[in-house]
Amino acid sequence: MIAFLVVTALAVQIAPPEPAWTWTLYAETAPVVLANEVTDTPNLRATLECDPGSSVALVTLYGGATLAGLARVTAGEASAVAEAAAARGGGVKLALRTDHPVFAAFVADGRMALVVGDHRRPVEVPAAHLAKLRRFAELCSG
Repeated sequence: MIAFLVVTALAVQIAPPEPAWTWTLYAETAPVVLANEVTDTPNLRATLECDPGSSVALVTLYGGATLAGLARVTAGEASAVAEAAAARGGGVKLALRTDHPVFAAFVADGRMALVVGDHRRPVEVPAAHLAKLRRFAELCSG
């Protein structure tokens, strides 16, 4: 039993820490990008990109099944249909107007879901990062 506890304790000490995922706003250059990333690594879960004042955000969700076709996008009580394309390396990307009610609902509470076929991909921006999402929407709106 003691040997098991020692091995378990060593395994816990050796296990690498979980990566620190965060939302980062890159607003100094065009395009404006809001990224769900592990800082200073190539690890991305999601990006939102826009040209300032364009009123169009390109949403890309990385990893998972490669999805394409019509997507149903929901946030709060709002919904929209958008054409989804396969993201490079797997995942999905689509464009949303920042003046659409679904994007406004997303900005309000940080939760949105994309459904393509049988696949549902959620996007969640925690409350601590909502100011970055709101700034992104402000910079993108025309």
